Amino acid sequence: MLIGTVCHAPFPGHGGSGRHDRSGAPAPGSRRTPQYRDGVARVFTDPGPVEFEAEIVRNTAVANSSAFIEFPHDLKETFGVGNLVPVVVTFDGSVTYRGSLAKMGGPRAVLVLRKDVRAQLGKQPGDRVAVCLRLDDAPREVEVADDLAAALDRAGARDRFEALAYSHRREFVRWVEEAKRPDTRQRRIEGTCTMVLAGRNRN
Repeated sequence: MLIGTVCHAPFPGHGGSGRHDRSGAPAPGSRRTPQYRDGVARVFTDPGPVEFEAEIVRNTAVANSSAFIEFPHDLKETFGVGNLVPVVVTFDGSVTYRGSLAKMGGPRAVLVLRKDVRAQLGKQPGDRVAVCLRLDDAPREVEVADDLAAALDRAGARDRFEALAYSHRREFVRWVEEAKRPDTRQRRIEGTCTMVLAGRNRN
């Protein structure tokens, strides 16, 4: 979900550290921020804006693999939790969206860089990008169109859909909304219901 810019313009030389020191430890004055999902609180450390430069990476040996950047600091030391940290990210001081830092089996957390974001930046894997990210403590809601909501209700899949992580709900909705023809939209709505009931995700 692309949103307005929250960080300043690119830092000098794309190499500043903002309120974050080189060790990855939260800056002095960091605060603890609770977030709730299904009634369970996760308490994050809010270090303020974290700025760094990263290379866009993609595993070309895997078909249809996602491009991503690596977060250069320890996730738990920085945000107080070891995985799935919601963030608002601004790339090159111009393109901003909401995503999550996640561990994908490697030594560092990564942030997926969607194709539409890369297109706005005019960058591809191998290019470098300036990154400014903040902990995202705003509620993560996805607006579901009436036809998709009705189909989920009929299929008995609405509760499962609402229990999905924000990013998964967002990708289902985006898939449906990007359909150019009514029949394509209907097939994608039906596909969404099927995948939700089967426990499958779009990303």
